[in-house]
Amino acid sequence: MRIKNAMLYSAVQLQQLVTAIWHFKQNFVITGLSLSLTPSPLDDTPEALPTMDVRIARLGLIFGAFKIFKYALETESTSLCFVTLVLGFEVDTVNSVQFSNHTGYAHWKGQVLNSDELHELYEGLKLNKVNRYDYVLTGYTRDTSFLAMVVDIVQELKQQNSNLVYVCDPVMGDKWNGEGSMYVPKDLLPVYRDKVVPVADIITPNQFEAELLTGRKIYTEKDALEVMDMLHAMGPETVVITSSDLQAPLGNDYLIALGSHRKTKADGTRITQRIRMESPKVDAVFVGTGDLFAAMLLAWTHKHPNNLKVACEKTVSAMQHVLQRTIKSAKAQAGEGNKPNSAQLELRMVQSKKDIENPEIIVKATVL
Repeated sequence: MRIKNAMLYSAVQLQQLVTAIWHFKQNFVITGLSLSLTPSPLDDTPEALPTMDVRIARLGLIFGAFKIFKYALETESTSLCFVTLVLGFEVDTVNSVQFSNHTGYAHWKGQVLNSDELHELYEGLKLNKVNRYDYVLTGYTRDTSFLAMVVDIVQELKQQNSNLVYVCDPVMGDKWNGEGSMYVPKDLLPVYRDKVVPVADIITPNQFEAELLTGRKIYTEKDALEVMDMLHAMGPETVVITSSDLQAPLGNDYLIALGSHRKTKADGTRITQRIRMESPKVDAVFVGTGDLFAAMLLAWTHKHPNNLKVACEKTVSAMQHVLQRTIKSAKAQAGEGNKPNSAQLELRMVQSKKDIENPEIIVKATVL
């Protein structure tokens, strides 16, 4: 069940809505709403729900155990929130842009959040003393001042919690038919390269974005490993190149992703774990897969902090389950012989809840 424009519901209507959801045990995502569900610990029946605290908040969805501060494209933030909530994280969300739909459609309308507006929202969290986080996850933005403000916020949060982990998906562009192209303003690149990446702990660029950040082209796996070393030297302990056009050992029908985790021991020595994953290509253009990947990698690296291989196997396998379910549904909606459109290719997140929670491992990683 997807609930849009939730700010328009009255408290009574929300109470009735949550009661219905609870009764039918349906999965749900609420955009623009915070729900804190606190039934009696001894009674989880619908009759116990009148004691539940239903709170409307400006900063997204709150539910779970660990706390994340994140921003993302509005339509992509739905999948990000759903994944992190399902996997047991409490999330405060700021929409870097508020669009009617993602930009894969022919048309979109909406607003871009600037640094002053982000600062105002963050100040609200500070005033209420609820700005202590375990993770920060950032995705799509189009404003350089906003991005610079994120760096200031991350640095402040790390002063409060030295164990905070910042996961950055440096969304800038991608390759089509071998040619790279940026789909955000070009002046975001130096901000990512010089300010954002140095404070990040985990980054998830695609091949084109990794090339932009380092100024180094990737033609071979050896090139990719060297580029990941360059990115490590810029700051992050974990680097995952989420997709590439490298030749896969399993053949042309497979897509290569590469990961590298570098840890410095107490005696100063470094240990680096490197892996390669080959996943079946899906003949369609999806929007939001990078955000989905980053959210799941955050969750699985939290659960497996010293095992990048397992974390990536669970992340990529869950991705495959979501994509295969999505393309099957999209083709059925489009009809035989017709190409699915953007609406039909919206990621089937709710339908994939079980696969996100406990993915069957169908993509194995090779240790390099």
